[in-house]
Amino acid sequence: MEHTTLAMASEIDFSLLALFMRATFIVKVVMLMLIVASFWSWSIIIQKHLTYRTARGASDSFDRAFWSGEPLDELYDQLRGNPTTASERVFFAGMTEWRRSHRDDGRLIAGAGARIDRSMDVAISKEAEAMNSGLSLLATVGSTGPFIGLFGTVWGIKTAFEDIAMAQSTNLAVVAPGIAEALLATALGLLAAIPAVVFYNKLSADSDRILGGYEAFADEFSTILSRELDA
Repeated sequence: MEHTTLAMASEIDFSLLALFMRATFIVKVVMLMLIVASFWSWSIIIQKHLTYRTARGASDSFDRAFWSGEPLDELYDQLRGNPTTASERVFFAGMTEWRRSHRDDGRLIAGAGARIDRSMDVAISKEAEAMNSGLSLLATVGSTGPFIGLFGTVWGIKTAFEDIAMAQSTNLAVVAPGIAEALLATALGLLAAIPAVVFYNKLSADSDRILGGYEAFADEFSTILSRELDA
């Protein structure tokens, strides 16, 4: 009897595709959701990695231009109202408010320093919104993926027990396929969640460092302009 059961079990196809095709409709939906979530997460991870690398390079390039000794008015005029990088947009916001704060007679309107700071803060907030877009999805996948997979597993095990009851047998050939299909859902949930959690933490830290660089630049620029105001 045992040899017969083992022979029957050995003839069952346990490949991932076969497990998916034998699963119930609910478990298939769960698996497809997790697969889509995993691909979506990886697309965000790759896109954010490229975006952050470009932002760091652009920030370093602009810092070199800013501290090169070139007059800030000339640097502002070179942008011609079309800043293309985040650092340029922060600088452009500050310089635009600086120029608007001058009267026709060359004197400054009161409160120029506060308005310049607010202009750069608004620019940084917009950059932060763009920088962090998509990270919430990684956090969602990382936190819910295992539970969605567990739901698929529980549903699959329920179906497996129903098959056992109908077959009125607990031999390996009856039990193994249903349990394997159910556990595949949990595996897919972990496969989607683990990279999402790891890269969410990494990308969040990278974003904070880049935005911290923008804030440090805004503070330095504000200090330069405040000296001009005091003079």
